[in-house]
Amino acid sequence: MSEVESVRRVRGGGGATRRAERSAVSFETARFISRNIPNFEILNDEALAIIEWNAETVLEEIGVNFLENPYALDLWRAAGADVRGERVHIPRGLARKLCAHAPRAFTQHARNPERNVDIGGRNLVLAPVYGPPFVRDMEGGRRYATIEDFQNFVKLGYMSKWLHHSGGTVCEPTDVPVNKRHLDMLLAHMTLSDKPFMGSVTEPSRASDSVAMSKILFGDDFVDQNTVMTSLININSPLTFDSIMMGALEVYARAGQAAIISPFIVGGAMAPVTVAGTLTQVLAEVLAGVAYSQLVRPGAPVIFGAFVTSIDMNSGAPTFGTPEAAHITYGAGQLARRLGLPYRSGGAFCGSKLPDAQAAYETANSLNMALLSGVNFMLHACGWLEGGLVSSYEKFVMDADQLGTLHHLAQGIIMDTNGQAMDAIREVGPGGHFLGCEHTQANFKSAFWRSDLLDYKPFETWAEEGARDTQTLANVRVKKMLGDYQAPDLDIAKREELEAYVANRKAEMPDAFV
Repeated sequence: MSEVESVRRVRGGGGATRRAERSAVSFETARFISRNIPNFEILNDEALAIIEWNAETVLEEIGVNFLENPYALDLWRAAGADVRGERVHIPRGLARKLCAHAPRAFTQHARNPERNVDIGGRNLVLAPVYGPPFVRDMEGGRRYATIEDFQNFVKLGYMSKWLHHSGGTVCEPTDVPVNKRHLDMLLAHMTLSDKPFMGSVTEPSRASDSVAMSKILFGDDFVDQNTVMTSLININSPLTFDSIMMGALEVYARAGQAAIISPFIVGGAMAPVTVAGTLTQVLAEVLAGVAYSQLVRPGAPVIFGAFVTSIDMNSGAPTFGTPEAAHITYGAGQLARRLGLPYRSGGAFCGSKLPDAQAAYETANSLNMALLSGVNFMLHACGWLEGGLVSSYEKFVMDADQLGTLHHLAQGIIMDTNGQAMDAIREVGPGGHFLGCEHTQANFKSAFWRSDLLDYKPFETWAEEGARDTQTLANVRVKKMLGDYQAPDLDIAKREELEAYVANRKAEMPDAFV
């Protein structure tokens, strides 16, 4: 009997489990956003029809590459596509017909059912930064990320009120071998947080590990019948689907787990410089990727993804918070809704090296644009710095605080009797003030959104307290949150089984750092 099999026989945890349940601390998390405001629609019906026609022309006449993946080519050939070598030409209408099998919305389950999220419709789910190899804080500066940094960001995400999702690769722990770090990352998400999380996509076997570990956490039958993971499947734009990402997609689709099918667009480098041209390519790539997921398993949950930025034509660096990126994000939202798919885009994007004014301007532009464009799943909602190369501790809590404004903006204007406030206007009358009136006293605790971070004290108080800027305040908050952290309760037997799985898988392969 293997170590994992022996651990499976140990259940319950006895008194230790009950003691853990009594002492567990649960941090408040706001429910995912349900919009009561309209989406901003930038394209008229004629423009949308032109882009949709052009996208299917791209699929039929130009085609898309499925590299080093005979299985995919066979599926496409059987579905009626024209396969020439590794190039797949998809007849007009075929991809859209296949995409119709995908659900319009789905629930991603968390191990704490109160943290479940509904992805699609009028909803918006916020998830943290994904993928940076570097981290930054005020004491250590910019440095390569470690597994301790990764665990810290998972803790911060768990404790952040306005964040609904634990995310995936919140930073890349470079002190752990490449072929093993996904195991430690998954273990951190599963044990240090009880919010929903993302699976690994860097190799198909790592996607399989993600499914296997999820079955330990949730149970085999539950995972077979429910979505418990979301994954990020990037398309190698332009028009190329590599075998690694498609292999991961195949694993998740077969297991009924969700995948974000997302072109990775830097306008002017990986797509045309024009908004309409980029939208055409984005739609073509998403159509092909989503259609392929439905060839693997009809009904597999998927999300229409669009990661879009422009390029500085002088330096070649990506730019963020720009009007062109906004136009594309608004337009892609309309295309996603017409296709009947949940939509992923947006984030706390900025190109700044520090959490400074540039970072704040670009991030505010990006977050508000994503809210208005109808995004359903926002990756990179907090912590993003330096064009996605850095996960910043201070910016993580700065962004996470500002996500509260999205919640309140999305509520819209409440028009019930209390919202109309006619009693208050009658009570105060001409020349009075509202501070002491009954309506104000009844509503003052919830009337206005309040930042947990920003400073609104009088100048004299602010100066006496050290004249701290926002980055300094955020640094203090990071330390307090990590100091206050307590892990959510987890059945001891499940924890031991997860740890045993990780230990066994690591022992099966030598370390690899490339």
